[in-house]
Amino acid sequence: MDLTAFYKLTYGLYIVSSSAEGLDAGCIVNTVTQVTAEPPKVSVAVNKDNATAKVIQKAGAFAVTALTQSADSKLIGTFGFRSSQEEDKFQNFHTERDQAGMPYVTDWAAARFSCKVIQTVDLGTHWLFIGEATEAEKLLPEEPMTYTYYHTVLKGGTPKTAPSYKGDAEEFPEEAPAAGERWRCTICGYIYEGALPADFVCPLCGVGAENFERID
Repeated sequence: MDLTAFYKLTYGLYIVSSSAEGLDAGCIVNTVTQVTAEPPKVSVAVNKDNATAKVIQKAGAFAVTALTQSADSKLIGTFGFRSSQEEDKFQNFHTERDQAGMPYVTDWAAARFSCKVIQTVDLGTHWLFIGEATEAEKLLPEEPMTYTYYHTVLKGGTPKTAPSYKGDAEEFPEEAPAAGERWRCTICGYIYEGALPADFVCPLCGVGAENFERID
């Protein structure tokens, strides 16, 4: 099976977030999909190991932020490759709360949605949450970020907990390799082109040069 065929499916890049029992949690996902129009419902798949999935189950509600193409790498790194159990991901970003008390980031946000969970489906490694939208708002007039843009322009990687993670499958194999040195972060997959400085810090997940491997 050619797992890279799945890269032809289109995705966006979103932050899904929730709050319960004093814990605010959020993570990057690419699987938010509108599934009905009347009433408007969306689905999102979240890995069971993510703190966000457990918080959504307790809260029975979640918020979704659609990120813009200009989204800062620190925002993506914080919500994509760190744990809400270990740090407050929201503390360094502008955050609001919806009517149900769910937190959502307003930085680099094209739109935001609030949903109450009406159904949860066990997918094995993930929970699929079906939510009925209770709030929806357009925020910034920028183009939303697609998952392809994230990979090809920002050179971001895929967390192992993501539904679209393909293990060792080569991503976007049709692209010609860049000339010169290329280095990949072993934590988040970020690609750096050129000679890697000894003091380099990954712009996505924040680790040092010692966590990079040469791939050219």
